[in-house]
Amino acid sequence: MKFTSTLIKGKLIKRYKRFFADIKVNNQLITAHCPNTGSMMGLLDEGNEVWVSKNDNPKRKLKFTLEIINTQQGLVGVNTHRANRIVEHALNNKLIDEFKNIQSIKPEFKFSNDTRFDFKCDNKLLEIKNVTLSREKKTGEFPDAITTRGSKHLIKLIESIKKGYKAYVLFLTQIQNINYFKIAKDIDNDYYENYIISKKAGVKFLAYRCHLSSKEIKIENKIKIIDER
Repeated sequence: MKFTSTLIKGKLIKRYKRFFADIKVNNQLITAHCPNTGSMMGLLDEGNEVWVSKNDNPKRKLKFTLEIINTQQGLVGVNTHRANRIVEHALNNKLIDEFKNIQSIKPEFKFSNDTRFDFKCDNKLLEIKNVTLSREKKTGEFPDAITTRGSKHLIKLIESIKKGYKAYVLFLTQIQNINYFKIAKDIDNDYYENYIISKKAGVKFLAYRCHLSSKEIKIENKIKIIDER
């Protein structure tokens, strides 16, 4: 997924009210939209290098959007709205091994009155989880906060298997140079337990890391999922 224009570099001052971030760009203070509802644990140190995109649409209250943060672990893509576009690009370009032979891609598939999955690819349902947390070297984790919605999706994916679908969750690890992934059991034990239950029921779990730059973010390599008890 290529950015429509080169991103602008700055220094993070602070994130506040969840959706706002103050950033210093060339000695000027700007306020950017922060499109991430998670805790963003480990990403928000004052002075971190960041990259923002600019949108001159006059209807937008904030012209800038926070896209990437440079941390001790490397570059991290924090715009959760980009995740599905990154995966759709990967599906179209055969970058995900398990989906190389699909014939059709339907985004935002309505499974039931209260549930949509991110993609339906032939008879495969695919739910995307954006990963930005890394507390151990070379290891990404999800979630970074309690996610009842995430648990609900796992339960619905079990239901989809009973209806004849093949069910997948892809942990999109937008952290550069990550080699491993695991569930953050200590942050949301309910999600971890539902992960174990759904895995036993036949839900397939994948983790892929991304290559990030100020010009594009794209899926790079499959990484190993570590299960802990």
